[in-house]
Amino acid sequence: MVAPGGGIPPGGRTQKPPLSPPVLGENLPHQTPPAPPARVLTIASSDSGGGAGIQADLKAFARCGAHGMSAIVALTAQNTVGVRGIHEIPPAFVRAQIDAVLDDIGADAAKTGMLFSAPLIEAVADALTGRNLPLVVDPVMVASSGSVLLRPDAVGILVRRLFPLATVVTPNLPEAQALTQSAATDRAELAERLVAMGARAALVTGGHGAEPVDHLFDGSRHVAIPVDRHRVAATHGAGCTHSAALAAGLAAGLPLADAARRAAVVAGQAVAHGLAMLGDGDGPVHVLSEFVSCGKEMTR
Repeated sequence: MVAPGGGIPPGGRTQKPPLSPPVLGENLPHQTPPAPPARVLTIASSDSGGGAGIQADLKAFARCGAHGMSAIVALTAQNTVGVRGIHEIPPAFVRAQIDAVLDDIGADAAKTGMLFSAPLIEAVADALTGRNLPLVVDPVMVASSGSVLLRPDAVGILVRRLFPLATVVTPNLPEAQALTQSAATDRAELAERLVAMGARAALVTGGHGAEPVDHLFDGSRHVAIPVDRHRVAATHGAGCTHSAALAAGLAAGLPLADAARRAAVVAGQAVAHGLAMLGDGDGPVHVLSEFVSCGKEMTR
């Protein structure tokens, strides 16, 4: 380039024409694309307080290294003290969410949580029938605050439509007793009754009752999984976290018993690091406690 007046530009050197931008990947060794993460779909309700429901599921999927997707069936106005209101999503739109995800991205496993009403359960069952997905059915009936999350007239529909599709159902002790209409406290007995009702396998979780044991029965074999209990007033979302971690394990290809053991560890750690300081009720679990925060220490 010639400076105005015919001289040499300041600096004593002529400027070279700009180089063409490099072609992406040019002269680089061949790189194998990374393997895609396990894909897990949660079909459940939103917890506006962030402790349970869809929010807990997505955090648990992330904790397990899975790609989480969601189909929301109801919105709750909820905090640590209780549920102030529930707004159902139209069943046709619930079906549309599930179909949109599965028709494009697909899934390696799915889980259900709070489904609330018979029409919503019917829509979910219709959407999943024929998909042949590993399915964890968490029969959420009552929140940790005591609020009812499954209408009484929907219980029979849940058993009739979703139990046959489930790889495993994961009630806690009170839910297992309600579903089987039994006062038994023996988790092995309750698991057997749940399988007799149509589920391929049942895992009665150990957060309630005298014995801290998750009990799995797959129709032929009983597996007792000891769990830790923590004296922390922060168990809101523990059941959702457990079933989501179980679904993520199945999506990753783990056998059911191994996925159940890993889920017990993930949920136990989430309770151990629970956020008891949040809210006036039972605080939320913290499944992402070991991840680095994005606070001021990370800003520059």
